[in-house]
Amino acid sequence: MVFEGTNAFVYIMTNFTRSVLYVGVTNNLSRRVYEHKNKLIEGFTKHYNVTQMVYYETYESITDAIQREKMIKKKSRKGKIRLIEKMNENWTDLSNSIFP
Repeated sequence: MVFEGTNAFVYIMTNFTRSVLYVGVTNNLSRRVYEHKNKLIEGFTKHYNVTQMVYYETYESITDAIQREKMIKKKSRKGKIRLIEKMNENWTDLSNSIFP
């Protein structure tokens, strides 16, 4: 999928058991998801095996995306789950359908 006019993304990833949620922002969603899936970056997502992208939003500006990321991070776990399920009721790994 091509994201024409999109310069930034906010995304939520989880692990296989859905026990953790990770909210991130990037200017290159396919690269960043690849990094998470292949555990290329040390830290939280590698430690907790966070490899499934279950939510994303697109933005024209990185500033807007960062602002939205902060808003999502402030939400409770229940609030994040509601957000995910509004877009992705079954918690499907969206990266499988977006990136070849």
